[in-house]
Amino acid sequence: MAHQFDPTVLREYDIRGIIGETLGADDARAIGRSFGTLLRRAIGEDQPAPVVAVGYDGRVSSPMLEHALVEGLNSSGCDAMRIGMSATPMLYYAEASREDVQGGIQITGSHNPPNYNGFKMVFQGRPFFGADIQELGKLAASGMFADGAGRVTSLDVMGEYVERMLEGLIDIPIEALSGLKVGWDAGNGSAGPALEALAARLPGEHHLLFTEVDGHFPNHHPDPTVEANLADLRALVAEKNLDFGVAFDGDGDRIGAIDGTGRVIWGDQLLMIYAEDVLKTPGGKYQGATVIADVKASRALFDHVEQLGGKPLMWKTGHSLIKSKMKETGSPLAGEMSGHVFFADTYYGFDDALYAGVRLLAASARLGKSVTQLRGAIPEMLNTPEMRFQVDEVRKFPAMAEITERLTTNPGPAVETVNATDGVRVNTKDGWWLLRASNTQDVLVARAESDTQDGLARLIAQIDEQLELSGLERGESVGH
Repeated sequence: MAHQFDPTVLREYDIRGIIGETLGADDARAIGRSFGTLLRRAIGEDQPAPVVAVGYDGRVSSPMLEHALVEGLNSSGCDAMRIGMSATPMLYYAEASREDVQGGIQITGSHNPPNYNGFKMVFQGRPFFGADIQELGKLAASGMFADGAGRVTSLDVMGEYVERMLEGLIDIPIEALSGLKVGWDAGNGSAGPALEALAARLPGEHHLLFTEVDGHFPNHHPDPTVEANLADLRALVAEKNLDFGVAFDGDGDRIGAIDGTGRVIWGDQLLMIYAEDVLKTPGGKYQGATVIADVKASRALFDHVEQLGGKPLMWKTGHSLIKSKMKETGSPLAGEMSGHVFFADTYYGFDDALYAGVRLLAASARLGKSVTQLRGAIPEMLNTPEMRFQVDEVRKFPAMAEITERLTTNPGPAVETVNATDGVRVNTKDGWWLLRASNTQDVLVARAESDTQDGLARLIAQIDEQLELSGLERGESVGH
């Protein structure tokens, strides 16, 4: 039976909507049927039933959506391997570590408010996004589903997943780690149980916050890129005199961190620390390797990678886009300002905040410096937060096209270079500024970075000038 999705839920990187308004059980069932049909077509409908791993986060609506999704997968002739309530990287791990699994779907609303939910998908080992999601929507609307009667199995991956995390420390002497004191904040998200199991096995002293899974997020919203959400972790680090603190988003695929003095270590700054660790791997294994960051990252990161002998590559924002670029370039490390960090160095190349937390311990031990020292060595740049402002959905992409056209054909004397990889990133003698259209919301995103306050003001004035030429204004910043 054909199914029409609400047009707002089929997004660039995943499927996401509001429970009871734009997303419900019928949508989940149709996603299962459509995804299963596409998978059966890809491997050949005469082949044995493909296996799809299915997990879900701690939101109240997740078990209901999971039940319907499994029904849809089964009715398309796919077997469903249920891993239960889990962090998103546990689902990615279940898919990546097993040759007999051809796909994976995690039900998660990520860092959205409690009444949201959605689906992140992996298809034959690659991210399923963009055109794939549009094709899924068209298939559902046509009703041309494959038919079958798949089976359901269950798998508890927690134990082996934690063992795999610990491999991130395998070459480090225990005495280099045993003195570490670390705070961890799971934010009542679905990474809580895995964090408890992991911390119990880690050398050193570990203090945990909010590991009980609660889809209402009673303590604070689980988005570690918002500084206010790190207040509890900061208090814990100060009270217990800890070396550093790590925080997760609602489904455990994005990391936030603070050093021992409570300073935030932003996504691009974390990547600078990881890059130093990876590019200095003994034996020159990653000499000259490509390190990828999104267009919102600080110039300091790209300079740092270059100084370490790596090849910095600026790429489009979006976890699916970054993962795809990593595979294409053979990059061992990538990251985004939003806290998605991807290790292909001795790992699978997907975004896993628990593994990134382990690798922060490892980097500190291997580089012989505390996380506070590593954070202190990063140049202090003056930059704006990510400024997000409302622009009508039908206007945002045409406006960006006009701005890109102006800056690439007639940039004016102040502009040195323009990078149009994702929106426009403009370099001037004062620093750089960025303007891009969000793929997931009706907003434009702006950011600027300079060495001086006056320079920053001039960069922001250039953003405002370009917006005005397209009949827009920056206005008040809106949330994610």
